[in-house]
Amino acid sequence: MSTAPRLTSHPSPTTALPEGASRHSPLQALHRSLGATMTDFAGWDMPLRYGSERDEHNAVRTRAGLFDLSHMGEITVTGPEAAAFLNFALVGNIATVAVGRARYTMICSEDGGILDDLIVYRLGETEYMVVANAGNAQTVLDALTARADGFDTEVRDDRDAYALLAVQGPESPAILAAVTDADLDGLKYYAGLPGTVAGVPALIARTGYTGEDGFELFVAPEHAEQLWKDLTEAGASRGLIPCGLSCRDTLRLEAGMPLYGHELTTGLTPFDAGFGRVVKFEKEGDFVGREALRAAAERAETAPPRKLVGLIAEGRRVPRAGFSVVAGGEVVGEVTSGAPSPTLGKPIAMAYVDAAHATPGTAGVGVDIRGSHEPYEVVALPFYKRQK
Repeated sequence: MSTAPRLTSHPSPTTALPEGASRHSPLQALHRSLGATMTDFAGWDMPLRYGSERDEHNAVRTRAGLFDLSHMGEITVTGPEAAAFLNFALVGNIATVAVGRARYTMICSEDGGILDDLIVYRLGETEYMVVANAGNAQTVLDALTARADGFDTEVRDDRDAYALLAVQGPESPAILAAVTDADLDGLKYYAGLPGTVAGVPALIARTGYTGEDGFELFVAPEHAEQLWKDLTEAGASRGLIPCGLSCRDTLRLEAGMPLYGHELTTGLTPFDAGFGRVVKFEKEGDFVGREALRAAAERAETAPPRKLVGLIAEGRRVPRAGFSVVAGGEVVGEVTSGAPSPTLGKPIAMAYVDAAHATPGTAGVGVDIRGSHEPYEVVALPFYKRQK
């Protein structure tokens, strides 16, 4: 695979905005023309929904949805020592990622706290793209820039060089195949390749945050609106509809995928969060947080921390982040995310609970919802897994 399409340059996203101003996706006018309900998300004015959140959620589960994810933060890392640098800066073994593949990983502080969870794409032998969450993009950029000292590498802020569209759902391969001649059948999960989609140069990645098969398309901002329209037309006969951030949240919750600021925080290490598998102690050289993470791994073995589990309501009341999980009149955990599940037809939640109450099927567990202890079933994550 060659490197990603070289996109046109744009003003630095770090340029100061007027106080209180939001950043705008290149698709903002289009979203408003579609009647989207807009919301502030990590300083961006983004579509929350276009109509029914349930309809958008179900479209992705059964047909396909089209998302604007242009708020995500792209950071390019290049140079002869790019791989060694990323191995030092991040907890994963990035040097073993093949060209054309991607890896889920995390960036941690010296004390092991999670600064963000990331996807790193290897675009070429000495070129990588790090994709950070919108709310953490500047933090990640600053950390990478500081950690690059002494390495023959360049860290470049490319947040304004890309717009990001996603087509998610079981019909997404057929929809995308109608507008590209790229080898989608040969494109594996967590892989990417440069191609042309509806005449637009794009990095086509088979990644997503919905629990369904799907694609994320990195394109130049000036091409985003026409590509959105072309994808909408190509997907019309297959039930594709525009989808907002609200259904993206219920989709990822059903799929048991963590959201930074909820399941992941600076107060948790990957081992505390149940993601110790992303930390690769066996890789060559030192990395930021190694000592603290080794200690966290040892603590997790001898004294298991609270465990991230799923909760399914027996009733209809919806738990929300911050609500207490209770058992025997004692607080044994805390809800991190909760919402009605359109797929299960019941309220669900993810929560960190004490190890003694984390086994699926544990009896007597509830959630304190405004003083009432509502009964919940403890289940293993995810709540939903697509049929392959």
